[in-house]
Amino acid sequence: MYRLLGDETRLRLLRVLSAGRLNVTELTGVLGLAQSGVSRHLGLLKDAGLVIEERDGGFSFYRLAPAVVSVDQGPLAAMLHGQFAESTNEASVRADQARLQEVLRLRKENFDAHAGPDTRDGRQLVPGRSWAAWSRALGFLLSPSKVADLGCGEGYLTIEAARWASRVIAVDRSEIVLKRARGLARRRRVSNIIWKRGELEKVPIPDAAVDVALLSQALHHSRDPLRAVCEAARVTKPGGRVLVLDLREHHEEWVRGKLGDRRLGFSDEELHRMMTKAGLADVKVGVGARKAGDPFTVLIATGQKPR
Repeated sequence: MYRLLGDETRLRLLRVLSAGRLNVTELTGVLGLAQSGVSRHLGLLKDAGLVIEERDGGFSFYRLAPAVVSVDQGPLAAMLHGQFAESTNEASVRADQARLQEVLRLRKENFDAHAGPDTRDGRQLVPGRSWAAWSRALGFLLSPSKVADLGCGEGYLTIEAARWASRVIAVDRSEIVLKRARGLARRRRVSNIIWKRGELEKVPIPDAAVDVALLSQALHHSRDPLRAVCEAARVTKPGGRVLVLDLREHHEEWVRGKLGDRRLGFSDEELHRMMTKAGLADVKVGVGARKAGDPFTVLIATGQKPR
């Protein structure tokens, strides 16, 4: 048993599962490991009687076995939970916990795909409840607009915007990422998107070309965030709007190496100041998403380009 638990990856798995049951895909996202490796470690822990596999709705979920759920289950459980407590402030543990919170947030927002039949948390089960569906419904209320998605990544938001926009111009610095985004658009049969390679600080779009410029989770990757906001304002028509979604300032240093973040978020005041310096009026900054225990808070900032 000591030999089995001498592997840090297996300890990480048990530590994450102490928060509740998860499937292999979710565990892969939390640990940042190949699915085959996660499955192999889970198999060893299952054979040792430390985790239990359950089938639910086509998914295989894993949870801690009763023998190690709480410290009063015996010396092995006490040892494990003692190790969990001692390692709480380690950088790798904090990173796992941050990614776990993100996985749980995504599960909650895709309630219809993950929720089970019970309502032990006291909330009413509502089949079909979905933040994605709600956001798409709001999109139908908007008039057709020309949109720039700056720092589009793999194109998920781009394709959502294309549902209600007349045209979307999607810009990203990575040709590899743009290739994946184009493939996704083809599979979704979306044809009103123009894909362009370029930098946030020098956007390959003419002046006053779009009604809305989006910067979603892109500014913290920028070498010069203020310049990026100014570029967003430049390509926006007079009377149009710039919309920024980004992280509030945090202390999760691991995102620099793991995700390539240049900035650990922004304060509300800094986002407001950048929008104002870019020449935008009626600037508003507020919280878009926040969850207890999650180190990441999403800020939304919007401003209008004066006519």
